[in-house]
Amino acid sequence: MFNKEYDVIVVGAGHAGSEAAAAAANLGSSTLLITMNLQNIAQMSCNPAMGGIAKGQIVREIDALGGYSGIVSDKTAIQFKMLNKSKGPAMWSPRVQSDRMRFAETWRLMLEQTPNLDFYQEMVSGILVENDKIIGVKTSLGVNVYGKAVVLTNGTFLNGLIHIGEKQFGGGRAGEKAATGITEDLIRFGFDAGRMKTGTPPRVDGRSLDFSKMIVQPGDEDPQKFSYSNSTKPLTKQRDCHMSYTSPLVHELLKEGFDRSPMFNGAIKSIGPRYCPSIEDKINRFADKDRHQLFVEPEGWNTVEYYINGFSTSLPEEVQYKALKACAGFEHVKFFRPGYAIEYDYFPPTQLRHTLETKLVSGLYFAGQINGTTGYEEAASQGLIAGINAHLKAHEKEAFILKRDEAYIGVLIDDLITKGTKEPYRMFTSRAEYRTLLRQDNADYRLTPKSFELGLASEERVRAMEEKYAKSDAFVQFFKDTSAGPEIINPILERKDSALVKQSDKLVKFFSRPNITMEDMRTISEVEKFITSGDLSHEILEQTEIQIKYAGYIEKEKNNADKLNRLEGIKIPESFDYSKLKSLSFEAVEKLSKIKPTTVSQASRISGVSPNDISVLLVYMGR
Repeated sequence: MFNKEYDVIVVGAGHAGSEAAAAAANLGSSTLLITMNLQNIAQMSCNPAMGGIAKGQIVREIDALGGYSGIVSDKTAIQFKMLNKSKGPAMWSPRVQSDRMRFAETWRLMLEQTPNLDFYQEMVSGILVENDKIIGVKTSLGVNVYGKAVVLTNGTFLNGLIHIGEKQFGGGRAGEKAATGITEDLIRFGFDAGRMKTGTPPRVDGRSLDFSKMIVQPGDEDPQKFSYSNSTKPLTKQRDCHMSYTSPLVHELLKEGFDRSPMFNGAIKSIGPRYCPSIEDKINRFADKDRHQLFVEPEGWNTVEYYINGFSTSLPEEVQYKALKACAGFEHVKFFRPGYAIEYDYFPPTQLRHTLETKLVSGLYFAGQINGTTGYEEAASQGLIAGINAHLKAHEKEAFILKRDEAYIGVLIDDLITKGTKEPYRMFTSRAEYRTLLRQDNADYRLTPKSFELGLASEERVRAMEEKYAKSDAFVQFFKDTSAGPEIINPILERKDSALVKQSDKLVKFFSRPNITMEDMRTISEVEKFITSGDLSHEILEQTEIQIKYAGYIEKEKNNADKLNRLEGIKIPESFDYSKLKSLSFEAVEKLSKIKPTTVSQASRISGVSPNDISVLLVYMGR
């Protein structure tokens, strides 16, 4: 059936697999995407949304690198919000509510239009390895497919087990069977495996809800978009979300089923996501809270199906129903389907390199929930990096690695392979020590040139990025060069209760004040004239304001990153024998030998490796 050897084989077509397949194929590799059901490509298994705190930054990075997630999100968005606008720009995070059906359809159609990409519907039941090198995969029908590199993106399907109350059954997602065979193969090849769990809330019929008892959650008045390309446009109309709350009565009704909950009766032994806990977990962990927020999110433009964000549960369906009916606006609720928990196999990511290639089997890559992460965005970004590196490996080219000061994606991968994770890993802005550098607004500036060098980003994209930043730099220079007197500046300062001035000064000095905005500066005729004559977009105005107001913070962070990158330049051979350094602590020898860091900088981030251990390493290496 398959009489050719592919450059790259991608197993699984969720968010990670879709990005991996698109990246490898767009770079020129002959690519095969194998999935158990071609109707469910890029399915939004959980909430119908993309982005959010730190996750929005990742989607913009994927887009800047030439991935598809940002474009698909824009094309299928029903609401846009920029979160954390009350905080500094390092915290601003875009998020869209998506049309679930259109999202999957758009992804599939984009993949079908991608050259070099073939599709096959079947379950992969194992991997083919020779001399510690991947040579392909085998399917449940006994078909062997050969490839130079393989990317596994199996999500929650590896030996997946679904729990609803006392009931449990095999499955990778509601209505879909689990995948078997791969875990057993990987263990046979020496990999460590573990179990994790995640959960999802009930889906309900919007016609049975009373939205007048809920709080309306509209989108932004001036919505933006994810993609830097001109292929998408911001929304002109949006759908509202709504918010309701649980209550002490709801909590009591839920507690009645706790003895039948798989989380409390021992049926589930694996660890679930700390930052997206089930409703029973929230009641248990936050016993002092008498209510929790419920976000009532539409699943699309036209469907009546709603997603109850904040009510994730694996309690018996009748307990779920009884408790949800007691929430405001849900008195007559009708279920489309109950919530459930799912347990699945994952592989501790310390078994990977920065490229997401496994250390044990050359040419084999892991991306997404198989690495212990949670979230579409985290999965998609890993898929993109794995797909890029699988292509580079197949063509014997140098690997592509993002550092911690270059992208949230770099932070995510470095955290995973250096520290590992025992619970589903989710990205937060607090995980990035250089978050002032890694803002959502400048992902194109940071990453599009790298993508262009790889061959993913078009020349048109690079030119558009360069033009944007040239205009922004020119506008910053205008503020530095142009002066204004008290008669022009003081009316603005007076309106903002800011200290008045007695003499002329450069505009940049006034603009640097925290309470003075671009809108204030636009009341000065010279500023407005510069904007209109240069046809400056909203993005350029925002970029200029950030560069002026946060110049000191940005410079300080760049200096800190430069210092760390000096340690990044000190390489450690993979075969290095740490046991011969007698001054290293026992724990450091154990951790360093297991993780095999590639640089001294990476070694310094390993839990249990002290500054003293790093000093010993540096002395040994003549530094």
